[in-house]
Amino acid sequence: MSVGYTWVQWSPHKRVYDAVMAAGAVAYIAAFVGVGKVIWTGAHSISDEVLVMRALGSCGFGLLTLILCIGPLARLHRRFLPVLYNRRHLGVMTFLISLVHGVVAIGYYHGFGVLNPLVSLLSINTGFGSLRTFPYQTLGLAALTIMFLLAATSHDFWLKSLSASAWKRLHMLVYGAYALLVGHVALGALQADRGWGATAVVLAGVGLVTGLHLAAGRREVSHDSANAPSAEDGWIDAGPASTIPEGRARTVCAAGGERIAVFRHAGGVSAVTNLCAHQGGPLGEGKVIDGCITCPWHGWQYRPQDGCAPPPFVEKVATYQVRIVRDRVLVNPKANAPGTPVEPARVNDVERSGRASSGGASDGARASDGAQASGAGGEHA
Repeated sequence: MSVGYTWVQWSPHKRVYDAVMAAGAVAYIAAFVGVGKVIWTGAHSISDEVLVMRALGSCGFGLLTLILCIGPLARLHRRFLPVLYNRRHLGVMTFLISLVHGVVAIGYYHGFGVLNPLVSLLSINTGFGSLRTFPYQTLGLAALTIMFLLAATSHDFWLKSLSASAWKRLHMLVYGAYALLVGHVALGALQADRGWGATAVVLAGVGLVTGLHLAAGRREVSHDSANAPSAEDGWIDAGPASTIPEGRARTVCAAGGERIAVFRHAGGVSAVTNLCAHQGGPLGEGKVIDGCITCPWHGWQYRPQDGCAPPPFVEKVATYQVRIVRDRVLVNPKANAPGTPVEPARVNDVERSGRASSGGASDGARASDGAQASGAGGEHA
């Protein structure tokens, strides 16, 4: 989080990450050209321009495949969250590499005629009715146009201006760009390639992206099914309070599909929407730092008791009523307006009452009463 806008939000960690990724891309392109000049010789030799073009194109395609894998990987395991944090920088770098590929290709194939190179690209080949003659370069140009739109809006200024939901929908176009690139490669380079190596690599990349998204989706559906609302009064049973680690959350799902993050913090339990107001990041996968829920994606913070970002920030998220009954955390699935204060349900009182209940029947009755009364924010508060 930052109070004002900067052109590039670099931190020491981001600088190292960007430097490593840029060095890796340069090394890949240099290795592709070097190896290509060694293995493609004689009658199969390839010009330097085409070698560079293929190196840039394959690098851009590989990076976009990697970008699309980061999201589901982060949902499947927390160790990938630091990579997710830097995904926007990687996306801009992928666009720049793809742009250079496009400029070299258009200049090489369309830059020596009487027509404007772009006019030439869009008008010379009209064989849309055949896969063998399909003008695959138009698919690449369409994908590059989408990637430009995404790179140009990969800044918090546009996120704030467009709203988080509209910005999110816009950036879902990355999947359309990837589909166009797969068509561009399949109808272009792969049709000209006599071997199966490049085809196998492309299919493996597409299969990896598809498989990871299916695995992440299946995991979330399974998790949501295990946290269906209780039938008694519509409140959601989030499980024993004692099993929620301090400073962490358990995520439950309401009947309409809204996910709710139930945090244990400072001897209490609070619930907020699982969607960060920044980019819709999963707050329930974050943790409480300095008394604030911290989004695992970009570090935006909110107070658990009212869903408000700490001053001077003004962002707010929805809160939910919470109560604890016999150590079970119950959440009212009806969301409060963003920023609505809700007194945390106290855990320590319930745990003390629970320990006392093991001493006898009369103590057990007091423990039950204490548990009902602990839901300060709920119906029994």
